[in-house]
Amino acid sequence: MTTAKTVQTAFTAAKTAEAQFRAQYGEPWFCGFAWVEVSVGRTNSKEAKELLAAGFRKDYKPKCLSLWNPGGSGSQSMELKEAGADAFAAVLRNAGFDAYAQTRAD
Repeated sequence: MTTAKTVQTAFTAAKTAEAQFRAQYGEPWFCGFAWVEVSVGRTNSKEAKELLAAGFRKDYKPKCLSLWNPGGSGSQSMELKEAGADAFAAVLRNAGFDAYAQTRAD
């Protein structure tokens, strides 16, 4: 699977995870942020360039790219956004990327 296809699958997984979380728990009141970080060997590698084209940005950490709010939620619920970020990172990990979800309370 190409990187672009993997990222598209990850976006779908994030949106689905957020919808399932919202259906089961609503939108918990705890406000915050969630994002996905991917460690890349070089930020000018083919895979890194494809991730950048898909919406990732260079992170403040060297050799790392990040994508905030991958599920696209307009909610302030950190737990809701975290569900989407976890699902997104899982798809990338299954494709061989060193990806993980991060959160921060507001």
